[in-house]
Amino acid sequence: MTDATVPARPVRILLADDQPLLRTGFRMVLGTEDDLDIVAEAADGLEAVELSRRLLPDVVLMDIRMPRMDGVAATRAIVDARLPVRVLILTTFDLDEYVVGALRAGASGFLAKDVPADDLVAAIRTVAAGDAVVAPRILRRLLDRFADALPDPAAAPPRTLSALTEREREVLVHVARGLSNAEIARALSVSETTIKTHVGHVLTKLGLRDRVQAVVLAYESGLVRPRA
Repeated sequence: MTDATVPARPVRILLADDQPLLRTGFRMVLGTEDDLDIVAEAADGLEAVELSRRLLPDVVLMDIRMPRMDGVAATRAIVDARLPVRVLILTTFDLDEYVVGALRAGASGFLAKDVPADDLVAAIRTVAAGDAVVAPRILRRLLDRFADALPDPAAAPPRTLSALTEREREVLVHVARGLSNAEIARALSVSETTIKTHVGHVLTKLGLRDRVQAVVLAYESGLVRPRA
């Protein structure tokens, strides 16, 4: 009998970073995991797109600032091509302005480059499984910068959000705060399965790909505002 928690095959990863030493570091960290397989490396965004088309990795670990084509443009090209490839963005705090663009382009999440090894491995597995990785503290810092441009939450909700039930809107708020399904279930005193169902309904009704896009929409619509 096969253990459902063990993937049928290793997660295939493409490393995209213009710094060879960083790629070597990531390879050393990820190479110790039996369920992760680095299939190729790209030194720029254009090469990352070409290799994604040819190799169809499960996850691209994508740097933002690269020559020929940056990580935002590369992410957009991969998503627009409808490849069965998910992108996990790596960033540094001094490049915050790129992250919103990467999320809008269709990235499945982002992490700081100094993320602990265990968190990086967990994030890759999460993204490969079809979910998204939201780093609440980084996202909050980003949104603080653009807070003045966000709509007034007291205003009437956009028509896209009006399609949600009251409970679905409540779940979306918790998702936007970076809570996991288990944490939302505890906060609302319901089962984790129920929350998973609500999240699925939210994504379907709003035409969103994953939780990351839900977070961005929640802030852009004014449903949630950055905390101080």
